[in-house]
Amino acid sequence: MRLSALVLVTLLLSAAPAQAVVGGREAPDTPWAVALYDARGNFFCGGVLVEAQKVLTAAHCTIEHATLQDRDRRPADLRVVVGRRDLDTKAGRQVAVREIRRHPEFRSVVDGDDVASLTLAEPVPFQPLRVGEARAGDLATVLGWGRTTEGAPPSRTLRQVDLPVLADAECRKAVNGYRPDAMLCAGYPQGGRDACEGDSGGPLVVDGLLVGVVSYGHGCARAGEPGVYTRVSRYLGEL
Repeated sequence: MRLSALVLVTLLLSAAPAQAVVGGREAPDTPWAVALYDARGNFFCGGVLVEAQKVLTAAHCTIEHATLQDRDRRPADLRVVVGRRDLDTKAGRQVAVREIRRHPEFRSVVDGDDVASLTLAEPVPFQPLRVGEARAGDLATVLGWGRTTEGAPPSRTLRQVDLPVLADAECRKAVNGYRPDAMLCAGYPQGGRDACEGDSGGPLVVDGLLVGVVSYGHGCARAGEPGVYTRVSRYLGEL
């Protein structure tokens, strides 16, 4: 989730999860980029198909933020939509979730370990995305259905934007509590391009490999505020 002014005041300038893509373009058909829906049929996060029966997303997407108290989302209340670029169509397939596995060390987005896996009730006939490593200077692509600017409504079609992966030293300067073992960050110094609210859990891709999932940021596409992503390769075999 990206922080609004109200959230900034409420949380005393602390970071919150990133929740489409700012400064980007419509994405082509991308079946491994998936949309997550709640029991009321509302889209709330992105994800990425990494096996025929497994989706990765952000850990904070597995927690529902209710008015009085946060609560864990139940597998029975989730649906994963695979192979649907335009959310207003019936393309692709909707699949139930059998199991949610959130990383056991996850406490908040700023502390890292913001990753979870969803085991689908059945395998889907779409090509998964393999996991790889990112290096400083790589040009990465982030995809999602979130807001296209701060305060704008979410996009109904999948969008993408290209962002440079920053060196860990740059990320440490820009992001309080940055953990190079668990996180990576990406963005332009001048801002203008970024993930935004609604993109949480969505994929960050380099050369056809999954290197991160959208975790959090301050605002959307602000100068000096790169987006923070979970470093997926760190968690292979743990979920």
